[in-house]
Amino acid sequence: MAEPQSAPPSGGAFDLNSLMKKLNAGDGLFMSLGFAAILGAIFVPLPPMALDMALAISLTFSILILMTVLFLEKPLDFSSFPSILLIATLLRIALNISSTRLILAEGHSGTDAAGKVIGAFGSLVMQNDYIIGLVVFAIIVIVNFIVITKGSGRIAEVAARFSLDAMPGKQMAIDSDLSAGLLSEEEAKQKRKELEQESSFFGAMDGAAKFVRGDAIAGILIVFVNIIGGIIIGSLRQNLGVGEAAEIYIKLTIGDGLVSQIPSLIISVAAGMMVSKGAEAGSTNTQLIKQFSSYPRAMAISAGLLFIIGLLPGMPKIPFFALATILGTLAYVLNKEQKAMLVEKEAQSQVQQQAAAKPAEEPISRTLAMDTIRLELGYGLLSLVGGDSANGVPKLTDQIKGLRRQLAEEMGFVLPSVRIQDNLQLPANAYAVMIKEIEAGRGDVRPDMLMCMDPAGEPITLPGENTIEPTFGLPAMWVDQQYREEASFKGYTVVDAATVVTTHLTEIVKDNMPDLLSYSETQKLLDEMPQQFQKLSADVVPGQISINGLQRILQNLVAERVSVRDMPTILEGVSEAAAYTKSVALITEHVRARLGRQICSQNTNIHGVLPMVTLSAEWEQMFAESLLGEGEEKQLAMPPSQLQKFITQVRDVYDEFAQSGENPIMLTSPGIRPYVRSVVERFRPQTVVMSQNEIHAKAKIKTVGQV
Repeated sequence: MAEPQSAPPSGGAFDLNSLMKKLNAGDGLFMSLGFAAILGAIFVPLPPMALDMALAISLTFSILILMTVLFLEKPLDFSSFPSILLIATLLRIALNISSTRLILAEGHSGTDAAGKVIGAFGSLVMQNDYIIGLVVFAIIVIVNFIVITKGSGRIAEVAARFSLDAMPGKQMAIDSDLSAGLLSEEEAKQKRKELEQESSFFGAMDGAAKFVRGDAIAGILIVFVNIIGGIIIGSLRQNLGVGEAAEIYIKLTIGDGLVSQIPSLIISVAAGMMVSKGAEAGSTNTQLIKQFSSYPRAMAISAGLLFIIGLLPGMPKIPFFALATILGTLAYVLNKEQKAMLVEKEAQSQVQQQAAAKPAEEPISRTLAMDTIRLELGYGLLSLVGGDSANGVPKLTDQIKGLRRQLAEEMGFVLPSVRIQDNLQLPANAYAVMIKEIEAGRGDVRPDMLMCMDPAGEPITLPGENTIEPTFGLPAMWVDQQYREEASFKGYTVVDAATVVTTHLTEIVKDNMPDLLSYSETQKLLDEMPQQFQKLSADVVPGQISINGLQRILQNLVAERVSVRDMPTILEGVSEAAAYTKSVALITEHVRARLGRQICSQNTNIHGVLPMVTLSAEWEQMFAESLLGEGEEKQLAMPPSQLQKFITQVRDVYDEFAQSGENPIMLTSPGIRPYVRSVVERFRPQTVVMSQNEIHAKAKIKTVGQV
């Protein structure tokens, strides 16, 4: 069964969309026919009726252009305007030629010889007096030629120049936004296209303005030619008197000039509005109403001036009083509306502020968040956060920033952000350092005083308050800042309160660095390695060791204050050791051997020598025999009495060196080094324990004692 077909549209219906589509689909056929008709009017004489129709089309075309320009949002919406100017100019020139032909050939027969449109314009403007017609025509031509076309041409010229000069900067701005991710590739292409269209448009408008100016000049010349030629033809060929010929031909010529110059004036105004349109988007009507209505005070003052002018002697009162009343009413209404809008905006602003001030209910998950490092201050120490640059007291925050940079350089580890907050439960001058919400250290400082310490441990001979230095537990004294120079002269170590807090924080961080080196921090160290080492990182992790395993190795290193800044060497050592063992302890020892040069340099004294205290053969053998188990399960099982004896001997030896200001390393065999370190760190954590494999070949060593 055949499908029912829709009935064709009735013959009387008019479909405008279909007509426009057919015109667009003509591949320029209708445009070609239009140009052919314009050119035909130049060579083929037109009858008066056809000329009337063509002149009406020209006037309609100019009015349509002006109305279109009034409602444009931006100039590029009418980018074909330069081409339309050329078409309109060509049309008027063709009609001028046709009308001139009819005027000179048939003008002797009367004022309707060149059509009713020209005759009507001549009669309407001149009021049967050709001198008045000449004056009115001259005024229209002067306004068009000198005022509108000259100004429009200058604006178009400047706009074209500025548009071309600004084009490189706008292109760079588009490329910058594209690189920053503010624009997509398609948006950037669209903006570049609009930029090219804008430059082309203003350049074309600069040239098109010359068409309008030339059209005005041509209109003036054609009028003079028609008047002179008409008088000559009427008096010599048609046997008319000079006065009669002048009246007929001047009337026809002025009518023809007005029919030509009025559309030219309209299009000139449209061109001027096009090039002078501001950067603000919106139609001309919208912009004018918005901008005039924004200043009711200006309307009120204008209304007052108009009222005063109406009171002057001899002035007509009705027009001025009427205009003053209209402007005053508009000013009152607009001012009232602006006040109402201002009150509404203030109310909305207060509502928004109240909504912002209303505390949002914190999600329960926020209570689970932990600060990795937090420094809590008593209310008396809050001044340390701001510092006092006038007195040379550094900010505590600046010192903590320097601490993070120092740790990054020394240990290769970026310290997490330190949160500083007040704690009213602490004494006024006390502070506490929290590591993962657990107190790791506490101290008491005087924010407006200086701490003095004697390097030799002797009593301080200055007036002040005796105290204990919180970091290392050394005797010290708080003195007034006026004794700074005297204390320095006596050789005392002088530090301010902020430095005391920062030093204590530094040591606490170093002691707890293994806990701070989390999984995410380990991943960050790998991600931030230079590009040339990314292949090494990808080969080792996770192929030969997991990130968790690498984290434990790095924690073992920083626990003994070995810098992990040389990540490539660490990964190379891990790769070598992972080939024969999976024990984290054994891999750590191998990595320490690879870092031997760094460890030796780190513990070298000011003379460039590495002082050592060696472990006797008896203790070496006793430690080796006390190890039980294999691999990760290997443990030290030394009798408590022997451990106590070892601790006593180590303490005695190092106490002697401490009196002379030395802190030598302890040297052991590779197999027992971790276990010796585990014992020594309990009572002397600052003592470095190294194995023989970690002594670099070029290191200068000196044995200063034996345990």
